[in-house]
Amino acid sequence: MKEYRSASQILFGFLPEQTVDLKGMVWKVKEWVEPYGRSIEQESLRQELARVAAPWDVAGKDGKYVDNLRQGYTVRVLALNKELGVKVEKFPKLWVCKSCDRLHQGNEPTRCICIGTRFGQLPFVGYHDECGGVRSPYISSCPTHKQVKIILPGTARAEEIRFVCPICSRTLQKGFGFPKCDCGRGSWTFNVHRAASVFTPRTIVMINPPSLEKVAKIRDAGGAARALSWVLSGLSANSFDETGTTIESFKATLLKQGIPEALADQMVDQATNSGAISKADGGPINLQGEYLREAQAGAVSIALALSDSRLRVGDLAKATDASSELGRKYRSAYPKASRFMGIEDIEFMDSFPVLTGCYGYTRGDSDPGASRLVPFKNKKGDYVVYGEVIQTEALFVRLDPRRVAEWLVRNGWAIPPWTDARSARVSILRNALVPAPGSETNPPTAGSRLLTLVHSYAHWFTRQLAVRAGIERSSLSEFLVPQHCGFFIYAATRGDFVLGGLQAVFETELDSFLSELASLDLRCPLDPGCMRIAGACMACLHLGEPSCRYYNGYLNRQTLVGPGGFLSVVAANRRLEEGSAIST
Repeated sequence: MKEYRSASQILFGFLPEQTVDLKGMVWKVKEWVEPYGRSIEQESLRQELARVAAPWDVAGKDGKYVDNLRQGYTVRVLALNKELGVKVEKFPKLWVCKSCDRLHQGNEPTRCICIGTRFGQLPFVGYHDECGGVRSPYISSCPTHKQVKIILPGTARAEEIRFVCPICSRTLQKGFGFPKCDCGRGSWTFNVHRAASVFTPRTIVMINPPSLEKVAKIRDAGGAARALSWVLSGLSANSFDETGTTIESFKATLLKQGIPEALADQMVDQATNSGAISKADGGPINLQGEYLREAQAGAVSIALALSDSRLRVGDLAKATDASSELGRKYRSAYPKASRFMGIEDIEFMDSFPVLTGCYGYTRGDSDPGASRLVPFKNKKGDYVVYGEVIQTEALFVRLDPRRVAEWLVRNGWAIPPWTDARSARVSILRNALVPAPGSETNPPTAGSRLLTLVHSYAHWFTRQLAVRAGIERSSLSEFLVPQHCGFFIYAATRGDFVLGGLQAVFETELDSFLSELASLDLRCPLDPGCMRIAGACMACLHLGEPSCRYYNGYLNRQTLVGPGGFLSVVAANRRLEEGSAIST
């Protein structure tokens, strides 16, 4: 039997050990048949996998996955072979006669004792959240008549199903019971096979250009420090390659060579005094530990994303006559609309390099770290990520760091004083450590509030961008760099996306799009309940799970609107600037 599905459906819905509906029956995916390998820089991939799997590592439910990644275990990235697809098998092997409701276990029967020949499949499976196993339910037959009949209650609740003997009407069992799992860590749970608790794929999204040389160049000794310096400068240079050696990058190079830190500091001072390297504009960064690692990780992602293509509004202006309609748009209307929305800059990439894949699954509670993480492996025992590396178009949106810093201060978070955009970025990085995807932060921190702001803005932007571009919302995905007050919106590999949609908005409609965004009412159809409970729901800010890297967490419309909202801060500063201009 052959059945056809899109590659994106298979990537998220036909993974090994996942149950699926095909041809009116339930099947379990055995394997992807002869998938293609994809070349990915291993160190970057292991670091990102260790980061997204951290909640299970902290809970001790990752089976040493994160430890093994840190020790250098090989990770294979496998892409779908569209000619051969995936192999499936019928599962569970429970069949109900449509004539008499007798239950048959094992291979699909051809005839029932009642002479019936039409059978339906019972769509319930057993799963265990502590080991990730899945099994068919087993129902004991009548000890006297060796038969069993199912009586369905008309609901999907497994515990209400009754099993009786069709001959003597003896009740044999109610529900599927609680049999112990062979792993010795608890009992099986039974549910409809399509329930979210039966299988939750765990996804990874990372920026990774196809050129391993570019990755190595950015990630070499001192490369991350140079990338951070470039981002803090507001990406003023055309590319990462044009940035010079900084104090931070030179010191990082020395430390990676094994030179003691005290000696490295002396060598940095000597190089600075001799003029061999110059101090970074705005002074030293002074970030340490996890704050420095997260800042550099975000900067490296930005450098990788912009390594192949980058089109700025300034580039559009240079290519047009100042007196033309487009020339006036690019020089006046675009910057004005961006400032109105608290945006520092928007850039376009026609070859945004992104890996989207699934590295494992969980069963039971879908909260990260709540149940056992089961990483995918191949027959050799190597870890596997099922996915694809694509180059697609994207927009990179950077919020004004000065407005973000002011918003944090107005909402009660301590941020050191700043004087310009660079110092505002540094102040944010020093005091706002962004939570990892899937984690919970209670009580809130400056980092969690920063993430909520950037994430809420990204979802609001994406939902309206889909309308403006005339495409499905599921055709767009996000990649956040909240520590640097920015986010990418890119064309995903799923949905009905017309390539060029984002470019058209960027080159001709960005001002009108942002003006329309500013005029939209951010109230939710489900208010006041939505705002009172979470401030975000499927009717206002949520996106489909594959599009959202943070599982629709850290979202709240109050970060955007209202007395303390980001847009209120932007508006207040705009009025202040306009008043100052009139006085002058």
